[in-house]
Amino acid sequence: MTETKKTTAKKPAAKTTVKKAAPAKKTATAKETKTTTAKTAPAKAVVIDAKLSSAIYATGKRKDSIARVYLMPGKGNITVNGTPMKEYFKRSVLQMILVQPFDVTKRDGSYDVIAMVSGGGLSGQAGAVKHGISKALEKAEPDLRKALKVAGFLTRDSRVVERKHFGFHKARRSTHFSKR
Repeated sequence: MTETKKTTAKKPAAKTTVKKAAPAKKTATAKETKTTTAKTAPAKAVVIDAKLSSAIYATGKRKDSIARVYLMPGKGNITVNGTPMKEYFKRSVLQMILVQPFDVTKRDGSYDVIAMVSGGGLSGQAGAVKHGISKALEKAEPDLRKALKVAGFLTRDSRVVERKHFGFHKARRSTHFSKR
């Protein structure tokens, strides 16, 4: 009787090895779904590219942020990185910064903006999009150059964070002085 118990104990162990092989098949199907998703993503990009091919393009920069801005005639919708401006820049100050070029030139609601921003923080990104919108407005209507230039929107703000120096905590913050 003891021999029979030992053989029955070995049989469930064999079944567990079969069960371990089953999850490996599931991961293979997950890889297949990832490849099908990747195949559909470029199709959407082609649609967006066709829509933006007639748009006016400009690049804006501020601090470490770089914004690629597409300007096209529309109702005044501003989209940043695929989301509406009010969701991407939740602070009203940053939203105000983006709309400034339209306020100065009195072109509220006459252009749609699609912007793709990378690098830096939200403040720098807002400044980069504003710079890009200003440059695109100038390309669209050269008569607006004077108003944008007087407001200072066409000039790139070149102030960047200073690098950290050796022997300092930050760029200029020195170590704590100890007399003893």
